[in-house]
Amino acid sequence: MLARRPRNPLQALQRRTQELKLQVDGLLSESQLKEALEASKRRDIYQRCIQLKQAIDENKDALQKLNKADEPAPIGNYNQKKEDEHSLLDKLTHQLQELAVSINRENITEIGALPEREEDDNSAEEAEEEDDDEEEESEETGDEEETEDEEKQKHESQQQATSKEYIAIGDFTAQQAGDLTFKKGEILLVIEKKPDGWWIAKNTKGNKGLIPRTYLEPYNKEEGQDSSEEGSEEDTEVGDQTAEGAEVKQRTDSHWNAVRKAISEINTIDVLTTMGAIPSGFRPSMLFQLLEEGNQFQASYFLQPELTPSQLAFRDLMWDAKAGTIKSIPSRVSFILTLWSCKMIPFPGTSIQVLSRHVSLCLFDGNKVLSNIHTVRATWQPKKPKTWTFSPQVTGILPCLLDGDCFIRSNSSSPDLGILFELGISYIRNSTGERGELSCGWVFLKLFDASGIPIPAKTYELFLNGGTPYEKGVEVDPSVSRKAHGNVFHQMMMMRRQPQLLVKLRSSNRRSRNLLSLLPETLIGSMCSIHLLIFYRQILGDVLLKDRMSVQSADLISNPVLATFPKLLEQPDMMDALRSSWAEKESTLKRSEKRDKEFLKAMFLLVYHNCMVPLLHSTLLPPYRWAEEETEAARWKVITDFLKQNQDGEGGLQALLSPHGVHEPFDISEQTYDFLGELRKNTA
Repeated sequence: MLARRPRNPLQALQRRTQELKLQVDGLLSESQLKEALEASKRRDIYQRCIQLKQAIDENKDALQKLNKADEPAPIGNYNQKKEDEHSLLDKLTHQLQELAVSINRENITEIGALPEREEDDNSAEEAEEEDDDEEEESEETGDEEETEDEEKQKHESQQQATSKEYIAIGDFTAQQAGDLTFKKGEILLVIEKKPDGWWIAKNTKGNKGLIPRTYLEPYNKEEGQDSSEEGSEEDTEVGDQTAEGAEVKQRTDSHWNAVRKAISEINTIDVLTTMGAIPSGFRPSMLFQLLEEGNQFQASYFLQPELTPSQLAFRDLMWDAKAGTIKSIPSRVSFILTLWSCKMIPFPGTSIQVLSRHVSLCLFDGNKVLSNIHTVRATWQPKKPKTWTFSPQVTGILPCLLDGDCFIRSNSSSPDLGILFELGISYIRNSTGERGELSCGWVFLKLFDASGIPIPAKTYELFLNGGTPYEKGVEVDPSVSRKAHGNVFHQMMMMRRQPQLLVKLRSSNRRSRNLLSLLPETLIGSMCSIHLLIFYRQILGDVLLKDRMSVQSADLISNPVLATFPKLLEQPDMMDALRSSWAEKESTLKRSEKRDKEFLKAMFLLVYHNCMVPLLHSTLLPPYRWAEEETEAARWKVITDFLKQNQDGEGGLQALLSPHGVHEPFDISEQTYDFLGELRKNTA
C-alpha cells in the first residue's frame, strides 16, 4: 500500500481556514435567535467568539510564516493564494467582532482586539448576568417596566456622583457600533473610566458611547479649557516608577503641539488596534512628531554655537590662545551610554509591514525635551521577533545608524534631568499603503537622585510604559499586565514577560572626557562620529574666533564645509561615507603627521572637498528618506561608486568637471555660512 502523500503547508492552512469558516457560520446562525436566548447561552456564544478569534489569529500567524520554498511541490499563483487566504481570515475576524458587539449590548465595550480585553469581557459577562437576574425577578413580580426604570434612575444617579466633565481637543468619528462621535471643543460628561483607555461618556444631547481618553482634557467651568494643570492625575503626570525613582511631573504645553498632531493620527491607530494589529498601548510617535516640526530637535541645530544672554559673544565656543584651538568646556552631564537590547517587544500583526525598528532618545526633565533627538536603528531575527539588538558584528565600518554607543552631554541644572527613551517602528499598512510612525513604549531614566548625586554607572533593566510620556498608568500590552496576582513565583514569571530595555551607563575615561569637552554643552550623538564633529567645531573656531577680521562683523562667510556639514549630519549614509573616506586617508599618514593637529585639519578639509561637496549635490543621489529600503540601497550604490572613483585617483575636481557627472545648479548657500542665521539663541 502506498504511503499517503503529505499535504503541502498552504493546503493545510486552507483546510484549517475552511473549518474555522464553518464554525463562524454556525455561530452566526445560532445567534440569529439571540433575542430569545437565555443569558447563559449568550455568554457561551460570546466566549466562543473569543476562542474563534484566537484560533483565527493563530492561523494568520502561521500564514505569515509560510514561504514558497517550504512547499514540497511548485504551486501556481502562490502569493495570490496567500493574499486570498488572508482576506478570508480578515472577513471572519470582522464577522466575529460584529457578533461580539451585538451580543454584549448591555456593556458597551471595545471588542477590536478580543484577546487583549479578557478581563473586561469577564466583567461584562458578570454585569450581564446581574442584569438578567434582575429581569427574572421583575418578571416574577409582574412589575418589569417599573423595576427597570427604577434601576436605571438609580444607576444614573450613581454615575452622576462619580462623573466629570472633559473637553474634546480633536474631532473623533465613531469607528464601530457603540462609539460616540464628537467635535473639537465639545463638552463631554465621562461616566466610567475603563483601564484600556476607552471611556464611557455622554454628550450634551444625552447620547452615550465609547470615546478615546487621548482626545480629552479636564474641563473647568470657571477657568475654561486651559485649566489642565488642575486636571486629573491620569492626564497630567509623567514618570516611570522603574527608572530609579524618577519623579512625576505635571505636563505643560511645551511639546503639546506634537501630542496634538499625534492625536490627529489616532483614528488610524484605533483602526489598527481594533484589527488586533497592535496592542492598545501603542501610540503615534511623539519624538518623531517633534522632529517633523523643524530643526530645533536635530543634532545639526545643537552643534551650532550658542550666544550668551547679551547676544554679543559665544557661550560655548571660546578660543584658547595658548593652545591655538578652541577651549575645552566641562558640562554637568558627560558620559557614554550603550544600548544593549530590547526584550519582549510585542510583534505587530500581519496587516502592517514593519520598515524599521529603532530607539529614539533625548534629554528630558519630565516636562520638555532639552536636547536633540538621537535615533539608533535596531536589528532583529525572524526567529526572535520580540528581541531587538544593537551594534551587530558586521564587516567593515559599522553604519552610524546602527551604533548603540552614544555620548550624552548636558549642562542643564534641572534636578529632574534624565533620558527619555522611545521605542518605535516605521510601518506601512498593507491594505492602504499608508505609512506611519508608532511608539512601542517609552521609559524615563532619571540621572540624579533626590540628593543631586548622579546615578551609578552600571547596566539598567528598564520596564517600558505604554501611551505617551504625558500619560500615566498605560501598559504597552494589557494582555501581559504588570499588576500580577498570585504567588511570588507567578509574579516573577509575569515580570519576565514585560517589555523592557537594557542600557549601560559608562563613565568616560580621560581620553574620552577630553574629546567630549570639545563638543557643545548639550548634544547626543554616535560615538563613531565624534571625531568628525570635533573637526567641524575646530573649523568653526578658526573661522569665527581666529580668522574673522572683526568680532563685530556679521558678513556671510565663504566656507563650503561650514555651509554643508549640517546637511550631512542629518543623512547617516553620507556621514558613513565621510568616515570611510577619512579613515582611508588617515591610514596613509605617518605617525608624526597624526600628532600635528593643523596638518590633520588640512587633510580633513581636503577629503571633505574631494568627496562630500561633489557627492552632496549630485543629481544621481536620490533624496534621503527615512526607512525606505529601496531608496537607501540606491543612495548607497551611488555613494560607493563615487568613493571607488576617488580611490582610483580621479578626485573631487575631476568629478565636478567630468562631462558624465550631472550636478544641481549652483547655489550661493553651498558656499556661504550665515552664522547669525544658524546660531542658537540663549533663552535663559
